[in-house]
Amino acid sequence: MGRTSRTGSALLICTVLAVGGTAPSAAATGEPGAGQVTVPQVTWKSCAQFLGDAAHDIPTAQCTTVPVPIDDADPTGPQAQLAVIRIPASGQRIGALFVNPGGPGASAVDSAAGMGYALTGSPINEHFDIVGFDPRGVGHSTPQLRCRTDAEVDAWRRNPMVDYSPAGVAAIERINRDYAKECADKMGTAFLAGVGTASAAKDMDTVRQVLGDDQINYLGFSYGTELGTAYLERFPQHVRAMVLDGAIDPAEDTVQSIIEQMTGFQVVFNDYAADCAKSAGCPLGTDPAQWVNRFHELVDPLAVKPGPASDPRGLSYQDAITGTFNALYAPQYWKFLTSGLLGLQRQTDAGDLLLLADEYEGRDPYGHYSNGQDAFNAIRCVDSPTPTDPAVWADIDRRTRESAPFQSYGQFTGFAPRDICAFWPVPPTSAPHPAPPAPPGSVVVVSTTHDPATPYEAGVNLARQLNAPLITYDGTQHTAVFNGDECVDSAIVKYLVDQVVPDNLHC
Repeated sequence: MGRTSRTGSALLICTVLAVGGTAPSAAATGEPGAGQVTVPQVTWKSCAQFLGDAAHDIPTAQCTTVPVPIDDADPTGPQAQLAVIRIPASGQRIGALFVNPGGPGASAVDSAAGMGYALTGSPINEHFDIVGFDPRGVGHSTPQLRCRTDAEVDAWRRNPMVDYSPAGVAAIERINRDYAKECADKMGTAFLAGVGTASAAKDMDTVRQVLGDDQINYLGFSYGTELGTAYLERFPQHVRAMVLDGAIDPAEDTVQSIIEQMTGFQVVFNDYAADCAKSAGCPLGTDPAQWVNRFHELVDPLAVKPGPASDPRGLSYQDAITGTFNALYAPQYWKFLTSGLLGLQRQTDAGDLLLLADEYEGRDPYGHYSNGQDAFNAIRCVDSPTPTDPAVWADIDRRTRESAPFQSYGQFTGFAPRDICAFWPVPPTSAPHPAPPAPPGSVVVVSTTHDPATPYEAGVNLARQLNAPLITYDGTQHTAVFNGDECVDSAIVKYLVDQVVPDNLHC
């Protein structure tokens, strides 16, 4: 499955501060090696253009678009328009707090809007403009990166893609090849080549210049830590304070990241099953040695025939697995996983698993999809080299079956399909490497002990590379900041507002 695409924080809230007017007319910047770059002039408007009626919930929010060249080597060529939201500080302003919810492919505009609304009256809202920008192709930015129609995504989800015989693997790889070609045909290779994190970090600095600030503050969740780390590496002088929560280890290659992440999901699956077993009638039973087997007894038949759901689509095998992964991100979703598994057990209605899968895939009640999954694939495919040797993917399959047996189907065959990124039409623009040490006090890393998507050790490794303090949160969930833990939140607020850098802290 690779890096899963669910966003970082459970707190998905968008806000923008009304700073008013147009950006100050800064003429040029002198970034080392960047030459003289003219700062785009923008006009701030209502956020209804991005948020619709939800804009009424954050009346001070302002939005705009910032042009950036699709080809960085041709600054006067075709432009992408980055969607930007800001919610002005309600009191004495310290600066802008950029937020990114992860993915990659999740909308930072929507996330910043939600955060601004949720943090109304807090020291964060008082002292910071809360800012979110959607990177190239993502969310409200244009052109929007979209490779498939709604009907094509629905059809893709119905295919179990579990036949790992040589013929079955060849069929799955044809699907992956076709998808990569469709992305190239619809978006163009020039656009796909520019959607990676390296470009997003540069674009974030352009937004900083539009805001007129010499330094930014930053709160990144999950993949947002990768973007933050890339920005810190390139523009350390423009960082006042940065919080990286649910960290990705930038030195980890594609293969190791898959293995580590699947291991993390198995740990949390076990946590879920243990919690479920406390209740009478748990569909996985009470014997830890049988939890994985019981799960497969319920889910594997869906590869042949969809399960019962009130939705006429029924519950496909792929949706059952996707819905399970989604539920493992946060304990408050576990009850829906149990409900769906009970529906399979009783052959009544497993619709809660379908709803979990729909949320993960970005499908609304009307059958329309966000472009989050397409953006996720496009960004990850250029962010790191992907193995193309079929033997490597067979070995990945073997290792993930050992480390995360709940998500495997059938028996190991010695064959496995190569990932979509193995067929991507443009080369990677980044490669794994350790993050260089950060300026003292400029960054704090937060990592959760049982985080399924970004395992704890990745945060330990990132903090070590950056020579930064680590806040360890003892919990079972994906990310921790502003999720209600007083120990974590108070340390982060003091750091962002007063620049009180915490020592290594265990919450």
